[in-house]
Amino acid sequence: MSNSSVLRAARKVPFWAQIVAGLVLGVLLGLVARTTGSEWLTTTLATVGDVFVGLLKAAVPPLVLTAIIVSIANLRQVTNAARLAGQTLLWFMVTSLIAVGVGLGLGILTNPGESADVAPAGASYDGGTGSWLDFLTGLVPANFLGLSADEGGVSFNVLQLVVVALAIGAAALKAGDAAEPFLRFMRSALAVIQQVLWWIIKLAPLGTLGLIGTAVATYGWDLVGPLATFTIDVYVGCLIVMLVVYPVILRLHGLSPVKFFTGAWPAIQLAFVSRSSVGTMPLTQRVTTRNLGVPEEYASFAVPFGATTKMDGCAAIYPALAAITVAQVFGIELGIQDYLLIAFVSVIGSAATAGLTGAVVMLTLTLSTLGLPVEGVALLLAIDPILDMIRTATNVAGQALVPTIVAKREGLLDLAAYAAPRGDALGDEPVAEQRTEREPVSV
Repeated sequence: MSNSSVLRAARKVPFWAQIVAGLVLGVLLGLVARTTGSEWLTTTLATVGDVFVGLLKAAVPPLVLTAIIVSIANLRQVTNAARLAGQTLLWFMVTSLIAVGVGLGLGILTNPGESADVAPAGASYDGGTGSWLDFLTGLVPANFLGLSADEGGVSFNVLQLVVVALAIGAAALKAGDAAEPFLRFMRSALAVIQQVLWWIIKLAPLGTLGLIGTAVATYGWDLVGPLATFTIDVYVGCLIVMLVVYPVILRLHGLSPVKFFTGAWPAIQLAFVSRSSVGTMPLTQRVTTRNLGVPEEYASFAVPFGATTKMDGCAAIYPALAAITVAQVFGIELGIQDYLLIAFVSVIGSAATAGLTGAVVMLTLTLSTLGLPVEGVALLLAIDPILDMIRTATNVAGQALVPTIVAKREGLLDLAAYAAPRGDALGDEPVAEQRTEREPVSV
């Protein structure tokens, strides 16, 4: 068989099947690396995974900037945009409150800290604690693109980038016709960035192989064992939210849960292996508009905002369970007021994690607010990569769910697209929205 024939055959394999193949091969190679102690194989797997995640993260800043500016320019076609934003934030909070309730319930029922052994060897935490001021720090841009530099290199703050993009987009709307050349450039840039992103996302099977292989080779039962109850609780809690809570919400809105999950599955599985809501954002937005029928004008707002502030796994289920675990390990009894405070911090404080270190900062914020020992972070830090996979998958599922139900409530959802047979999420290249004259979308 010629090379061209092999390539054509590979293209016919569905994207989900390619991901599964990468997952299985990654597990096998990870087991080989762990049992043989092969540092070369472990390093190779880690490099493949790191390169894939790095490519995703590198492409996100220009995507966020151009997508939000273009979406604001399209606000002329959306009636009651403020109402859509309010509904989105409301459902972010409602679903987060339910998720933190699930986490608290599991923690109270199973007592994960009572069976936890000492912190795994090598676990340490030398970072700072989260605070409510982190929200303002994460919101107000320190420079044009929210860039920061440290020993690890240059990074960006997604929430600051969103604020910058919102300001530029609003200014372009205010400028009127004078801003049209600028907006045409932004639309062209968005088309180019989408194409590059699609090339990167098509590398996901290789990224899966590297990321899962590294996890298997590096983290074994020796680390998970002492915190087995806590680990199981995190996975069970996330699955309850995804497979019970979300389907109930969908049913209450007259939508099929099966259609939702088959539509959102490409983004959910990529989130599981990449452990990055922001890195998965391009695919989340694609499946939300193409498979679930959410208007692009609205999805371009809801999905980027969700990727930075809507984290049912990292900011609701996890900190609730972790706080209970840490309290039990240190012999501290929690009362009703403490559980209520956990719920409040989880629902309101998730914005403090935007652009920072995700669940770790959220956990330190929760512990410090409750007055619990922040040293408890070290107890959980060693197994964080294992927990982060299911947490991120839950985050992304929620980031696709809320725009879907809000669009349905406001009469904007394309029900034909939602109910349509599912194809390959990457079956064709993205088509840039170059149209400027469109029928207004009324709410």
